[in-house]
Amino acid sequence: MSGTLVSFMAMAIGGRQLSGQLTTFQILFFRSLIGLAIIGFLLWRSSWKQVFTRHFKVHALRNIAHFGGQFGWFYGIAYIPLADVFALEFTVPLWTAVLATMLLGEQITRARVTAITFGVAGVILILRPGLAVISPASLAVLGGAFCYALSHTLTRKLALVDTPLAILFYMTLIQLPLGLATSVFDWATPSIAMLPWIIVVGVAALSGHYCMARALAIADAVVVVPLDFLRLPLIAGVGALIYHEPLDWLVLAGGGVMFTGNLINIRAEEKRNKRLEAAGTRIKN
Repeated sequence: MSGTLVSFMAMAIGGRQLSGQLTTFQILFFRSLIGLAIIGFLLWRSSWKQVFTRHFKVHALRNIAHFGGQFGWFYGIAYIPLADVFALEFTVPLWTAVLATMLLGEQITRARVTAITFGVAGVILILRPGLAVISPASLAVLGGAFCYALSHTLTRKLALVDTPLAILFYMTLIQLPLGLATSVFDWATPSIAMLPWIIVVGVAALSGHYCMARALAIADAVVVVPLDFLRLPLIAGVGALIYHEPLDWLVLAGGGVMFTGNLINIRAEEKRNKRLEAAGTRIKN
């Protein structure tokens, strides 16, 4: 989780640095370019056979949604405080609970309703409609969170049939031409000084997701999620120190409300899974 926290903060700082010279679409293009090179190397070391899939349409839909999520995230990084972006990103579980019910037929439990309610309350605290002007960048991040949720929901389906490397391979392969097509008409060649930041964004994007997956494999979600929430106060500190962004306590409070709802849902899911496992054991005996 330390690797996850460092990776996501590094990606945010890299995105902010690149936004001075490059458009959001160009940042996405270079992110996919670096990612494809890394994934290609890993597949070369393991096996290219695992990239063969019978679910290319699902991969395509997943990555169109993921591309939209990335656009909203990097667009927000360029225009609003880093803490606001990370706080609004915590709405992803809210949207995922809704979409999983609609697309995967998962049960809508009382705990999930609680998580959704807390999530809506957190968004209201962060955006403060009626008290402040809701910026287009904030709405872009919120829309990006919805796209990420759709991407996560489709990833659940793909994880049952394809390997993680295959999913990452198609992610970079499909999003590379998407980033190029959307940036070619407003192209700005990055300076030499920007190359290290391009590499940081490309590498950190993959390392962050890899470290998160490893953390979830080692420890329960109820342990991992509170550590992931540390991204919000940490990025708020980074924003204040590097970019002199003011600390907005309502943003931190909104993130805390959403975190509480997510934690309630996770604890309820763990209890439910334990009951199902115990019932299955009794049946076998």
